[in-house]
Amino acid sequence: MSDSNTKRLEGKIALVTGASRGIGRAVALRFAHEGAHLILTARTQGALEELDDEIQKINGGVPSTLVPADLTDFDVIDHMGAAMYERFGKLDILVGNAGMLGVLSPLGHIEPKAWDQVMATNLTANWRLIRSFDPLLRQSDAGRVIFVTSSVGHSARAFWGTYAISKAGLEMLANIYAEETKKTNVRVNLINPGGTRTDMRAEAMPGEDPQTVKSPEEIVEYFVELAEASCARHGELIEL
Repeated sequence: MSDSNTKRLEGKIALVTGASRGIGRAVALRFAHEGAHLILTARTQGALEELDDEIQKINGGVPSTLVPADLTDFDVIDHMGAAMYERFGKLDILVGNAGMLGVLSPLGHIEPKAWDQVMATNLTANWRLIRSFDPLLRQSDAGRVIFVTSSVGHSARAFWGTYAISKAGLEMLANIYAEETKKTNVRVNLINPGGTRTDMRAEAMPGEDPQTVKSPEEIVEYFVELAEASCARHGELIEL
């Protein structure tokens, strides 16, 4: 971790979705250590407030911007974009981390409501984030976008249908956005964290010893590297 003289995200405005736990929480804390101002979204207000208490200990009492919301309420994303334009005029870093597993089931047994909920969370909400924040990212000297995906997004696995298909869609979404931003200051990449000690992992692999997989804190350096202004990677999938 950097010392106070070499904060790698000093003064950057960073939006992290799904920030209240797991990878999103670890990324938010690390970004705070690196000097970023955090805009944090999650569905649980109490968990966001607890996270912000920790962040204020890191940055001398400066609060984050908290947005307790379900991102499948898509109007919220539009309101966020408008509010951030009024307050900051730009967005430097977008981390699209929020996601849900859904039910592991044969394709023919998936309930339409369950399918729609996973697609809305893992895919459509990220498209809505692009739709709302693309103008703000282009206002940054170095707009950086990082989406969190999974190996099942590009390797078919039985019974993972809804989640896997949503991640496959997310990867194509990110790749198309990368193509569309080639001649701008925006860089768009994907991270597949692999097996990581999160609640979602425990839900998917209930018999697994969580101590046998890496912690979220062990992977956050990759997020910092992709968020830095010096990052030249674009349209890539980083697999950990």
